[in-house]
Amino acid sequence: MFPPSLVRHQLRHLPRTISKNNAVRSLKTAQSLRKKIDASPAKSEQPTKGPNPSSASSSPSLDPSKTLIVGEDGTAQVPQKPHNWLTRKVLTSETWRYWFMKASALLGFHSPKQLAGVRTFVLFERVCAIVPDTQRAFWQDECDLPPTFQSWFTVTNLHFWMLTVRLRALPEPHGKYYVQFLLDHFFLDIEDRIRAVLQPAIPPRDPYTFFSTFYVNPNIPADGKLKRGSRAPERLVTRQMKIFKEQWAGMGLWFDYGLATNDMELASTVWRNLLGARGFQGIAYPDSNPPKFRRAVNLVGGTVIDPSKVDFEKEVATDDGSGVHDYPPEEIDKYVQYPELMLEIVTYIRREISRLEKISDAEIMEGPVEKLLFNHIRPDGKRQL
Repeated sequence: MFPPSLVRHQLRHLPRTISKNNAVRSLKTAQSLRKKIDASPAKSEQPTKGPNPSSASSSPSLDPSKTLIVGEDGTAQVPQKPHNWLTRKVLTSETWRYWFMKASALLGFHSPKQLAGVRTFVLFERVCAIVPDTQRAFWQDECDLPPTFQSWFTVTNLHFWMLTVRLRALPEPHGKYYVQFLLDHFFLDIEDRIRAVLQPAIPPRDPYTFFSTFYVNPNIPADGKLKRGSRAPERLVTRQMKIFKEQWAGMGLWFDYGLATNDMELASTVWRNLLGARGFQGIAYPDSNPPKFRRAVNLVGGTVIDPSKVDFEKEVATDDGSGVHDYPPEEIDKYVQYPELMLEIVTYIRREISRLEKISDAEIMEGPVEKLLFNHIRPDGKRQL
């Protein structure tokens, strides 16, 4: 009845969970899940729990209807994508619903693989990608991560890894499907955000998930007028994607190792990957005549063939624009809280992985998303020791 290409194009706009049994149960499950997802964020719309003033209002160039809003109580309001004509037809017409479910079944959209692809988009968008914004105060104020896309990637990657630890325990073939599709959604979102940073548009292009105010796009002119030739070459986008791929692989490998060994190894992984390895060359005291700038050098991206030919002294003293570097002598007191930060983050990782372990496979694959949301590192706003 419907051309296959049209069905495939429009399917992603349907409610995110599709049942395996029949069309009636499919619609009821999807509507129930959407109501549960929307129930918690709706509370943040009350006047007593207004949006964080540092959210959408700080980025006037972003469309507020497509920007993640974080309430004062830490709840996230994920922007709702408008229904297209096919979704509206399926939701309102029994006839359209019947024939669409028949057509989608013939195309294999009720298979475990396709169901995993739909479900993991919800998991990524509403569980992993919201964390940098909901925990902005901790990562930017306590850990001194700058408001850059690199910081957003680092925090999101940590929670992506914690969720995949649980997904890998799903029975086969679900575990393989869920991990792979979650990774696909992650890197589709990364590519979309990289292009938005390197190739800004006025107004910004529609995001894969939502606009985040955790980081600032430095390439958008203050006057809102783009200059000719501002489009970055595709090779630069490809290179950045390769860099983030290697960071994802390396970070996941070391967190797996730390999780399987001991808290000391896990803390060292936190220090290197989340805290910028600040102080790896020693702490610069006021009377030690230190260089004005020192940072960790990470040879990634496949551009370095022979590391022995790299001038590390020059690289260490060069600002790479990440905003993560050693503290200057007048701020060395910040190193004192590093052991506490590492302890807090390690405790948080162990606690959240243990919590996810207790959630059943059925709830992971079909249950309400609210049960999977990550808790705050400091639930009461105080340091947990």
